Amino acid sequence: MDLHSIKVACSSCNLRELCLPVGLAPQELEQLDDLIANRRRVRRGAALFAAGAPFTSLYAVRSGFFKTIVTTADGRDQVTGFQMAGEILGLDGIVQDKHACSAIALEDAEVCVLPFDKLEQLSREFSTLQHHVHRIMSREIVRDQGVMLLLGSMRAEERLAAFLLNLVQRLYARGFSQSEMVLRMTREEIGSYLGMKLETVSRTFSRFQDDRIIEVKQRYVRILDPDALRAIVNHASDVSN
Repeated sequence: MDLHSIKVACSSCNLRELCLPVGLAPQELEQLDDLIANRRRVRRGAALFAAGAPFTSLYAVRSGFFKTIVTTADGRDQVTGFQMAGEILGLDGIVQDKHACSAIALEDAEVCVLPFDKLEQLSREFSTLQHHVHRIMSREIVRDQGVMLLLGSMRAEERLAAFLLNLVQRLYARGFSQSEMVLRMTREEIGSYLGMKLETVSRTFSRFQDDRIIEVKQRYVRILDPDALRAIVNHASDVSN
């Protein structure tokens, strides 16, 4: 595969943020191409990996949606995150060589499999790749901190407003609408992630709709007044400061 072909392949791939071959020699490009050649399809409802399973690879989502969950001491599934195309799954397994959570497909999905030992080896050889890997890890840490802020200091409407804004911004960065989305997760899953009861999630959606901030039809959501959502979130920030 020549340089042009690889660049064309990468430009249409959701892994581009990790492995875009900028400034790499032909031999390095070949090694990189070998690393990301393996793909895996995951059916809706199936697990990409389970908590406690040995950690061997990172997974870049090419298409579809996932949720990550941990099982609490009393046997409940707690949603810890939602991942979409262009995002990386599996970082939870690096510390203890086994996965701390399970990743479940919310719809039929496809991932690129990146064997972690090979990724580490290539990262040591290519400083550009190493920089991208560090950026991805840093982004996950920042996202986790954001969730902790959500759960620690925000009221129900502030949590849901922040969630909807974050989700539509992530989708917009991937070429989707800036104001419309189809939720791949249930309201119960949203509640689990945000630390809210199902009734509270439904009531808050209804309140936003009554206030003409959003339009909701089952899982379809259209944001009518993004400034109002931002004002709700900013109010939470002002109070916490």
